[in-house]
Amino acid sequence: MELALTGGLVLLIIASIVGLYMAWAIGANDVANAMGTSVGSGTLTFKQAVIVAAIFEFAGAVIAGSSVSGTIRKGIVPPEVFADTPEHLVYGMIASLLAAAVWLNIASRKGWPVSTTHTIVGAIVGFAIVSAGMDAVRWGKVGTIVASWVVSPVLSGCTAFVLFTLLRKYVIAVKDPIRRTKAVAPYLVFLTTIIIALVTLWKGLKHLDLELGPVQTAALAIGLSTVAAMVCKLLIRRMDSDPEEEEESRYKRMEKIFGILQIYTACAVAFAHGSNDVANAVGPMAAVYSTIKEGTVVAQSTVPMWMLVIGATGIVVGLATYGYRVMETVGKKITHLTPSRGYTAEFAAAVTIVIASRLGLPISTTHTLVGAVLGVGLARGIAATNLGTVGQIAMSWIITLPAGAGLSILFYWGLAAAL
Repeated sequence: MELALTGGLVLLIIASIVGLYMAWAIGANDVANAMGTSVGSGTLTFKQAVIVAAIFEFAGAVIAGSSVSGTIRKGIVPPEVFADTPEHLVYGMIASLLAAAVWLNIASRKGWPVSTTHTIVGAIVGFAIVSAGMDAVRWGKVGTIVASWVVSPVLSGCTAFVLFTLLRKYVIAVKDPIRRTKAVAPYLVFLTTIIIALVTLWKGLKHLDLELGPVQTAALAIGLSTVAAMVCKLLIRRMDSDPEEEEESRYKRMEKIFGILQIYTACAVAFAHGSNDVANAVGPMAAVYSTIKEGTVVAQSTVPMWMLVIGATGIVVGLATYGYRVMETVGKKITHLTPSRGYTAEFAAAVTIVIASRLGLPISTTHTLVGAVLGVGLARGIAATNLGTVGQIAMSWIITLPAGAGLSILFYWGLAAAL
């Protein structure tokens, strides 16, 4: 059944508006998770965090956001299920976007750091069940995604736990922490840079049709990381080290160095988040666009650049206008963060997120960041972690799946009846 051109244009406009709303909601909730550690530790002010997000979230979404979009768009429900009724796929994707955006809006108002990936996956599964039946859902793919929601916080938490334990033992809790921090900082910058460089080269250049071979990719990534490490060394070399200085003063100056590192990792997390989570907004939009453009359901389609721009813009605006509520929860209510602790959490999260983004697996940034913050807190002892807040966050995660599915079903029925 081919969609009429006029009706298709109306549906595309509706999908674009709802997709922008969804991107705004992602910025209000998920980007607040990504930037919350930097603001909570005092490394960045809220305004500075918005500027960082505006640059790096936008870049990550536009340059490297296309691969993950494919998983959300056609990985959960096979498009051929709607071959005879393409309009129902359009209704369902619009309903899923609207359901996810509404739930994220509610959660952000409450200050709950929920998962946008949870929400959109639950929404798509919900509409697919009522429109095409249980067999329409690729439950194996859903199971893989669900497994990633468990693996990602565990991986980031363990990474953060080990890294902070090592930093505290060999860098922070030593007689001259400034000298030790100056010595290891370039290496930490090198590791952070190589992670971001590799995901950019793997995905960004592929999206721009400028592919490099493995040797060229590795050489360029190592070269960029080496330059970044040298710049870091130049920036901190003038900071004097005085073993006779009072302990509190040494500690504060040491944290200033980690503040520089945390700003750097904040940029890395923002880029990684933009490349991964823009899929939650543009994936369903791409399904609507390709269906309307072709007049039928197609198995594969290219995500237009204008969709990535819409998603990136909405994400940044959402953080700037409504992200402060969730930032407070993540940055201040789980455990007390300093620049060194915030850096550790963000680095661990960046490692987890960029690997998932490279593989095209839509993990939850919320789970990853919370897992990393928890890992840092547990490295300092169970008493350093606010288990009450952790429990509330876990409960919000459980509620999110059925909330997304339920709202999607209601909106799908409404659209199908009205259109």
